[in-house]
Amino acid sequence: MLSQAFAPLFNGVKPMTKKSIIPVATLGTPRIGSRRELKFALERYWAGQSDAKTLQQEAAALRRSIWTRQHQAGVDIVPSNDFSLYDHILDTSVTVGAVPPVYDWKGGYVSLPTYFAMARGDAQEESCCGKVVSSGIPALEMTKWFDTNYHYLVPELSAEQEFTLTSTKVLDEFREAQAQGIPSRPVLVGPVTFLKLSKATTTDFDPLSLLGRLLPVYSEILQKLSALGAEWVQIDEPVLVLDLDDKDRSALTLAYETFARDVPDLEIMLATYFGALGDNLETAVSLPISGLHLDLVRAPEQLSHVISKAREDLILSLGVIDGRNVWRADLQGLYDWLAPIVAERGRETFQIAPSCSLLHMPVDIDLETDLDPELKSWLAFAYQKFEELKALSTALGEGIGFVTEVLEVATRAVRARAQSGKIHNEEVAASVSAINARMARRYSTFAVRRQAQKAALNLPAFPTTTIGSFPQTKDVRKARAAYGRGDMSRSDYEAFLKAETKTAIEVQEDIGIDVLVHGEFERNDMVQYFGEKMAGYAFTKHGWVQSYGSRYVRPPIIFGDVSRPEPMTVHWSSYAQSLTDKPVKGMLTGPVTMLQWSFVRDDIPRETICKQIALALRSEVTDLEAAGIGLIQIDEPALREGLPLRQSEWADYLDWAVACFRITASGVQDETQIHTHMCYCEFNDIMYGIAALDADVISIETSRSKMELLDAFVTGGYPNEIGPGVYDIHSPRVPSVDEMKALLRTASSRLAPDQIWVNPDCGLKTRSWEEVTPALRHMVAAAKSLRTETL
Repeated sequence: MLSQAFAPLFNGVKPMTKKSIIPVATLGTPRIGSRRELKFALERYWAGQSDAKTLQQEAAALRRSIWTRQHQAGVDIVPSNDFSLYDHILDTSVTVGAVPPVYDWKGGYVSLPTYFAMARGDAQEESCCGKVVSSGIPALEMTKWFDTNYHYLVPELSAEQEFTLTSTKVLDEFREAQAQGIPSRPVLVGPVTFLKLSKATTTDFDPLSLLGRLLPVYSEILQKLSALGAEWVQIDEPVLVLDLDDKDRSALTLAYETFARDVPDLEIMLATYFGALGDNLETAVSLPISGLHLDLVRAPEQLSHVISKAREDLILSLGVIDGRNVWRADLQGLYDWLAPIVAERGRETFQIAPSCSLLHMPVDIDLETDLDPELKSWLAFAYQKFEELKALSTALGEGIGFVTEVLEVATRAVRARAQSGKIHNEEVAASVSAINARMARRYSTFAVRRQAQKAALNLPAFPTTTIGSFPQTKDVRKARAAYGRGDMSRSDYEAFLKAETKTAIEVQEDIGIDVLVHGEFERNDMVQYFGEKMAGYAFTKHGWVQSYGSRYVRPPIIFGDVSRPEPMTVHWSSYAQSLTDKPVKGMLTGPVTMLQWSFVRDDIPRETICKQIALALRSEVTDLEAAGIGLIQIDEPALREGLPLRQSEWADYLDWAVACFRITASGVQDETQIHTHMCYCEFNDIMYGIAALDADVISIETSRSKMELLDAFVTGGYPNEIGPGVYDIHSPRVPSVDEMKALLRTASSRLAPDQIWVNPDCGLKTRSWEEVTPALRHMVAAAKSLRTETL
């Protein structure tokens, strides 16, 4: 079925589905379904409302629909094994038998319960003396996939790790596609990338040293695929765009020489993405592979370098359609750039592809029936990008005359966007130009501010708080939906939210938490809520993108200059503060996260957009302070995510990212305490940037790593206060008081006790009150116990 948005491009005729002269390939596709079918299937299974057979049937139906849509759009090389019930790195761990002993796996087929225990933990409620106590198994650590907002489950490997083929998923899905009449190209995470992203269980070995044990399993998979009739396989090695050393490059050489020897008849498309090969180019083009995929959106300049170094018969997959952003491609511009290159090297040596997997894209723009038509005409989601790929391939392979109208319509859309009056705001531009160094600096040093805050807040040792959100129950979601549909009046909806906020304050006071939050019941998402109240943002209804597992987000679209027409959070923070004598934190999403977790306009520098957002949020911070809110949390979970993949580019990014946070936070008096929050990441990489934020308190996710992430703060001599998360909110299990105390003791052995705050890992939005209440009681009990031990 042809996308409605692209029907004019093909003059009402479906694009040709015959094989293209220059093949069209997709490296991977959204796995969630156009209406979030995977999410609902998973949640029915987890709730015991369906069984494993039903879940697998629903997943297979989704795969068939995705393959069919690509085939109808004229995609020649359709991927298989890009689908996952939870995470493709977890799938790889399960495929090669990398299941940590804690999951009590005895070998053989890895069951769904074991798979989901690795992903989500395994909660087994037990009671003692009328209280829920610790039980179950924790989940694997989770972190960001390169510089995206997608989270993967970190493989956990020991020096004794042995590998064996323990899942036939890649083979099964290849056969499924075959049965549908689609000769797919299976996708595998490369062995070097898998090991480089893995976590060692001890500090005395490097997971990459396990490569020799891992390669036979990969060779076995490739041999089985070849026996099933696979002619090509795609192996993803995105580590090739990172800073590698000679050991890493030697590992890549060993891996692909092994595959060439063990499976000589199988052609390998080595996929790189998210950046340039840079100093890894010589290694990449010297490998015994048949094809090499290049991200030419992030690094268009590398194409000429690769062509000059590559074998003449090496197939180059040109990743020229943006797999990370929603803007319609300038097809004429791409044609003008690529046509002479293709003519000189030969059409038979190229494929046309997105820059990376379309996993990071919403599914279908046609579902957005309420979006502003002008804005909608500028956009292309995953399904529309299939058709852009086909149009470009046709122009390059068969001649521009076959798709002249296609290119003309695309060009008009690109020009209309550039010339639209919705894009630029002179007042915003003037405000950004007026930013000076004083705006990015607090009035006093942290040491001075700390004393002022201690006097103003009068908090105990090991003060307890939460990260911000409380459970978004069915009743909350139902009321929000009813209000959105117009079935609930504004006054009734506000009364409902006030009741929920009042309950949250009462629960926190009953538990004994020291610094309260209002619960964020009025907020749909930490970025969307603020974006909806700012000029320059647009929102979709069905533009969902997977963050992890069944957790999806709808990134807003920054299409124009950003400003704040009026206060956004003051009303609810002030209302919550009126209900209690305890301090209530104001809760904001920081400028870098507002930038990173949005689809961002690409016509001005990201730094400029971030400064626009920072100025808008600065006004909100000072309004909160004026309203009597003495603690304000400015969350920046995406700070590390935005870090460039090459270290040579870090300093420039951190300079402007830190400046934007400080512009947001620095308009308040010394007595006002500024908090921030960050999610799982490699803190070592950005410690000087974190310190430079100069937040009074930072809370971080550390429970899954058992406080190991604190090492970066200790080594870096972090001077300010820290709230290391004492329990994992991504898992339904309720840790015991003793478990949390043990983590706090570990933290106390690394930090000064008066530096430490006590809080969960992250917000509690996705959890239930039945999980949250006992967990927070345990957390408060653990903090109180530590106070007696240290005083």
